[in-house]
Amino acid sequence: MIKVTRLDGTEIIVNSDMIEFVEATPDTILTLTDGKKVIVEQDPDDVVERIIHFRNRVMAPLTNSTEQGD
Repeated sequence: MIKVTRLDGTEIIVNSDMIEFVEATPDTILTLTDGKKVIVEQDPDDVVERIIHFRNRVMAPLTNSTEQGD
């Protein structure tokens, strides 16, 4: 889940696994797998960085346990 800001300034949390496309037209549009579209203030690179950061946080416990030999 990532936090993004709609153009009206409201923050929403989006399931990053549901994002199919991130487009800049020039506004950033997130197209979800169910066809819904969300226009956000963040640029596409920022959205991608948020997704990477979220996935790294989720995967960290798994990575740490395999490094310790558990």
